[in-house]
Amino acid sequence: MRGVRERQATQRLHRRVLDRLRPLGPAIGPARRRDIASGAAGSGLALMLGAAMLAGFALPAASGAFLIAPMGATAVLLFALPNSPLAQPWSAIVGNTVSALIALGVHQVTQVPALAIGAAAALALAAMLLTRSLHPPGGAVALTAALNPAMLDELGLGFALIPVLGGTTALVCAAWLWHRLSGRVYPFRQPHDKGAQADTDAPAALRLGLEPDALAQILVQYRQSANLGVEDLARLIAAAEQHAAGQALGTARCAQIMSRSLVTVPPTATATALADLFTRHGFSTVPVVDETQALLGVVFQLDLIRRFVTRADRADQLMTTGLATVAPQTPVADLIPLLAQGGAEAVPVMDGPRLVGIITRTDLLSAQARAIARHAP
Repeated sequence: MRGVRERQATQRLHRRVLDRLRPLGPAIGPARRRDIASGAAGSGLALMLGAAMLAGFALPAASGAFLIAPMGATAVLLFALPNSPLAQPWSAIVGNTVSALIALGVHQVTQVPALAIGAAAALALAAMLLTRSLHPPGGAVALTAALNPAMLDELGLGFALIPVLGGTTALVCAAWLWHRLSGRVYPFRQPHDKGAQADTDAPAALRLGLEPDALAQILVQYRQSANLGVEDLARLIAAAEQHAAGQALGTARCAQIMSRSLVTVPPTATATALADLFTRHGFSTVPVVDETQALLGVVFQLDLIRRFVTRADRADQLMTTGLATVAPQTPVADLIPLLAQGGAEAVPVMDGPRLVGIITRTDLLSAQARAIARHAP
């Protein structure tokens, strides 16, 4: 009995120690291999090309200041954290440049090392906050300048223009191109981005009932405006709402709500035959399959309307291809993001290469309504 109590006491001690040490551990989730490779390769190439480009400017060779160390920190933010407000073009370019100008101003007033270092760092931080251009490497820019008064004497305003403004601008342009090629969004999303169904509406999943100004105020209230953008906050809220809606559906699977009695057509079916099917059966979608019953695409009612513009007259000319598909055992909750974005009216259900069902938005809404009814008090 005594041994059991000692083991329990030891376990409680271990838990207390772990609880105390946990805040000292990693606060950032694990990075995907793709992001690691993309960030490392992009920042390395950008710094290499930036150094080569700026080295061609007529700076005094003795200064060696065609690229300064804080640009490495800027590259980390631009290529590893492109969604951070601290990494946006305004923050990077203005933050670094205003910090360099502050350090130059301090250098003109005093060259006492300790005083110059403290004043440059403090005033640079204040200037970045005032100009809404907070960029952590800006503090390093100010410190680098304060620690090298001889360089400031030699370069003067050229320090702010070439290694700082020029270097940061080159990195921002490289980051924009790199993220565009790698499929990421930079600069980060803005709250007025257009949705899929209209010129001015936000995507359906991001219509939260909160205006962008309200979301921005939330970020300010909780002191997170330097860590998160308005659009990313909207995306997180929408994801949480979709997850909650998915939980209400419980363990329901796609096989339970899909339409099984499918009417399919071959790729040679005419638009007239398709219109007749829509009219007689009240369908909103008709799958197009080949002779082996493999799915080729889906014709939606909207596709028939488009035929008056495209002059298409066959199913294989009208159908929508590249649709996301699910398996019969896929949780119904996984359908919410697929059908909520406005790009898909229905999701085919596949058992290997064979089409076994189809789920429309109406099917999903009916499933959600039944789930809500079951959980109603």
